[in-house]
Amino acid sequence: MKILISDKLEEEGIKIFEDNGFEVSKKFTITHDDLKKEIKDYDGIVIRSRTKLTSEVLDNAKNLKVIGRAGVGLDNVDREKAAEMNIEVLNTPEAPAVSVAELALGLMLSLARKISHADRTTHQGQWNKDQYLGYTLKGKKLGLIGFGNIAKHLAKITLAMGMKVGVYSRFSKGKVAIDEAKEIGCFIYNSIEDLVKDAQIISLHLPATPQTENIINEDIIKLMKKDAIIINTARGNLIDEKALLKALENKIISGAALDVYREEPLKDSELIKNTENLILTPHIGSQSIENQIAAATMIAEKMSEFLKNFK
Repeated sequence: MKILISDKLEEEGIKIFEDNGFEVSKKFTITHDDLKKEIKDYDGIVIRSRTKLTSEVLDNAKNLKVIGRAGVGLDNVDREKAAEMNIEVLNTPEAPAVSVAELALGLMLSLARKISHADRTTHQGQWNKDQYLGYTLKGKKLGLIGFGNIAKHLAKITLAMGMKVGVYSRFSKGKVAIDEAKEIGCFIYNSIEDLVKDAQIISLHLPATPQTENIINEDIIKLMKKDAIIINTARGNLIDEKALLKALENKIISGAALDVYREEPLKDSELIKNTENLILTPHIGSQSIENQIAAATMIAEKMSEFLKNFK
């Protein structure tokens, strides 16, 4: 049986496929057009965020039995088409929890202590110590919108730091997420409106769905405190970027840090021009050595186990 790996995958995962007797093709830079032509030859495909498995591509996947996403998000897979063709879709939501949570914390610290801006100006030969009066995170209220694996880990870290952590979760996990949040010491918000009015730091942890599109919009931003900051390490379409930029420029909120965007890579966006109270990183939430290996090995093990049924 043949496995196509269309995005960069760590060798530890590739070895698992080979040890299980699969023929592996490593084509980390395959184009969309070439993928349409070649996908018919494979029983399984491993992707990350670069490869887009659209309906058009899957129409040609006559032998495909399983799609493996080494990571969390599945917005680059047409899951309806996959279901229609009886193609299993697997991912590794457990893999990046620590890596992404630590990035979210790092972005919070950078905003709270103005680290990014202070670093940039000091490299320019300036010494603007008096301009960088920040605040400590201890005692501040962190509002988590969504409570999956990443948010849960972030909650544990920030609670240990002495922050007060509240959660709004009425999405995929519902009551289970709320119960888990309460167990580790979080309090519960009954609405997003309640959360954004109360929390000083707001961190997003939701998938990209029609229900979560622009969940942070102009009306919601207007409810936030003037010293509020927003962290988004989840999905770009959770935020109305134009509304966010307007709020930052007009000092309606204090700052924001984004690792994800509506269009990636980020090129000509107006976001790039704001260097005062907006931190931008190039979707590096899962870019840790440990997470890359974990995602690769987990997806290889899951796919290998699934494909055993067809041998």
